[in-house]
Amino acid sequence: MAVHSKKIAVYIVVVFALYVIITDPEKAADYVQIGFEGISNAAQSVGDFMTWVADGAKG
Repeated sequence: MAVHSKKIAVYIVVVFALYVIITDPEKAADYVQIGFEGISNAAQSVGDFMTWVADGAKG
């Protein structure tokens, strides 16, 4: 049952993404940009944390 629920959820997300892209491409581009900015910020935060740990967790 869980597998079917996962497939249905993925299907709904794909259909929604296609709907947004077709009906409003500019908004879809904004969503992609926001997503990549979030990933970039998360990666930078992980890098800052690792640097802090490598420096002996000072400060």
